[in-house]
Amino acid sequence: MCLILFAHKVHPDYPLVLAANRDESYQRATAPAAFWQDDARVYGGRDLEQGGTWLGITRTGRVAALTNFRAGNAVKTSTRSRGELVGNYLRSNQPAAAYLGRTGREAMLYNGFNLLAGDVDSLHYFSNRAGAAVAVSPGIHGLSNHLLDTPWPKVERGKRALAGMLDLAGSDLSDALFSVLADRTPAPDAELPDSGIGLQRERLLSPAFIVKPLYGTRCSTVLLVDNQGRVTFSERSFGEGGKPGHAITGRFLLENEPLPLTA
Repeated sequence: MCLILFAHKVHPDYPLVLAANRDESYQRATAPAAFWQDDARVYGGRDLEQGGTWLGITRTGRVAALTNFRAGNAVKTSTRSRGELVGNYLRSNQPAAAYLGRTGREAMLYNGFNLLAGDVDSLHYFSNRAGAAVAVSPGIHGLSNHLLDTPWPKVERGKRALAGMLDLAGSDLSDALFSVLADRTPAPDAELPDSGIGLQRERLLSPAFIVKPLYGTRCSTVLLVDNQGRVTFSERSFGEGGKPGHAITGRFLLENEPLPLTA
């Protein structure tokens, strides 16, 4: 996933508003958002190659999301799948701070990543390209392939757009967020970051929605959790060339007590 925009305890009706794009190879096998067959507490998409996910929420409100950290072409082989970091948190009962502390001790087993974990009331952030995990303050935040709130153009555009949506609700809010995620406008060269991949690739990866020959935005997701604990998880998928695929919306009410942990 290469873009996450979220409002944490800012919207009057939704303590959590999150919009995200997952960018991935078009050939990577993926399951659409649903409750997982091997753990019915977890709702989200699934990477069918490694079994992890990029974004999910549980019936009790545990939520986690991931982006990769871009630093040139410094990608190691034989590392663990970063998607397991999200899945393992969602299936655990550890508080987010404790889980991210443990993750920090194993951080170099993975390529670079950014991980958000927590629940509707409290979110935490950790990157294995930064220091210790930190609590995320209430506010509007953005995360791409650098550290939290690094002012890359699509992060800044997305945060400004999200700040202007705080009077919207329901389908109006979802539609507005999907419009932000669908933006294919590249950033001006003068605003591009230098992440070590060269100017041409920086341009190609600068829009919120990416379309390349073999790689691009595979799905856009809007997650809303309201003050009554009602969850709306909407996912739109895309194939090569940005061709629209499925559109799924899951709705459920958060439970007060956790279900028994699976073995």
